[in-house]
Amino acid sequence: MQLPESQVAVLEAASATEAKTIEQMSEETGLKPETVTGAAFDLEDAGLIAVSTTETVSYDVTDEGETYAEAGLPEVRLYRAALSAGAADAPVSMGAVIGDADLGDAVDIALANYARKGYGGVDSGEITADPALDPGADAEAVALESLVEADGADADADADADDDALDQLVRRGLVERTERTVRSVTLTDEGVTALMEGVEPAETVDRLTPEMLASGEWRDVEFTAYNVEADAPETRGGKVHILRQTAERVKDTLVGMGFREMDGPHADSEFWINDCLFMPQDHPARTHWDQFALDVPPMEDIPDDLLNRVRSAHLEGVGEDGQGYHSPWTEEVARGVDLRGHTTSLSMRYLSGHEIGELEPPERFFSVEKVYRNDTLDPTHLLEFFQIEGWVMADDLSVRDLMGTFEEFYEQFGITDLQFKPHYNPYTEPSFELFGTHPETGELIEIGNSGMFREEVLRPLGVECDVMAWGLALERLLMLMYGFDDIRDVHGTLCDLDLLRNTEVLH
Repeated sequence: MQLPESQVAVLEAASATEAKTIEQMSEETGLKPETVTGAAFDLEDAGLIAVSTTETVSYDVTDEGETYAEAGLPEVRLYRAALSAGAADAPVSMGAVIGDADLGDAVDIALANYARKGYGGVDSGEITADPALDPGADAEAVALESLVEADGADADADADADDDALDQLVRRGLVERTERTVRSVTLTDEGVTALMEGVEPAETVDRLTPEMLASGEWRDVEFTAYNVEADAPETRGGKVHILRQTAERVKDTLVGMGFREMDGPHADSEFWINDCLFMPQDHPARTHWDQFALDVPPMEDIPDDLLNRVRSAHLEGVGEDGQGYHSPWTEEVARGVDLRGHTTSLSMRYLSGHEIGELEPPERFFSVEKVYRNDTLDPTHLLEFFQIEGWVMADDLSVRDLMGTFEEFYEQFGITDLQFKPHYNPYTEPSFELFGTHPETGELIEIGNSGMFREEVLRPLGVECDVMAWGLALERLLMLMYGFDDIRDVHGTLCDLDLLRNTEVLH
């Protein structure tokens, strides 16, 4: 019997009494695994070998996982430090507990998982701890330690690692899960008979060359048959994150509605971030509990005349009947640099004429950029997220125009059940929040804030017409579009990579 050379090698290496994996056969024959697989399928079709398939799951601890296995999970260290500080009896300062826990760069990770596991609560800079919990029984810590000791044992061999704990470790990037299809081959009776009768390699050619075509040799050679069902090595190329894809779609939609895009610094002065928005300098949202101050020199590039007009608006108000805030206002605070808590700082730069020169109505601008806030992590809040900023400058604008703009915008994403609720902002009047219904849970999700800029905002900027403005959450839009119930699945250190790879992008 004549067979292709690879099939002869596989047939001779196979055993009638012992199942051998493709990897074992590859080592014995010196052939690539995919070549062995293809030959095995062909031999199975000929009835000479039998191919069996099993599914296996293995887990490998990452470098970060190794570090936490040795030092302890960040949330466990935080819990132990909180207990030592007396947080089981009364709330204690979070800063001191974080210092005692020696968390390094893992503070955000510790806080996120501390709340998720019910170790206690974090609120207004204070932390509490539930004394009834046993940190030594933390399922994820036990599973991680077990995997380290087993050095990558499979899930069945590791009795201490339950499925939920393993899933969480994978999501956190502490463990890598590998799912493999393992194929094994065994000689059949027909295969044994063929070997006894003698098997010889056939002269075959696996590719057509220009020389064969030129000489006509191709007419006389036997070409190797190709098995298109044979396994091929799995490759995973990169792809644009679904959040970025949605951001680009938002940009395309707003450009189609006649808007132009803004850009500007992520780190900006408090003047552009808050003062221009008529937010008093003693407003609670301007403390370090809500925004991130940077230890850098104060910003000098602020027009003096604009700074004086904004100061006057805060201290004296705007117009004959205007009243300012009866609270301190200092240039030192205004020039301090923070990470922007909203992209409305860009709106202030553009409306004032500082960025691209004086604007004449009508004008429409937008941005889809990151902002940074010291929020408590939960399914709908992150420390950094994308804000869809936008505004329209024109004469005789009304709230009806603003609501109509939202209805037109969100309809492009299949969202038609918007609800509007009155709200208070220091910088807009009237103001309202937007809500949409989550497609899976049926709950109302806040998706943005909006309103008509107040005189105290516009007049110092030199704007004499109406401006309607908004700040919408890109991640919340994503939740309504795809039905995600926890934004941390798609953004941040706990994101679900399989979810990101497999989610179909909506157009």
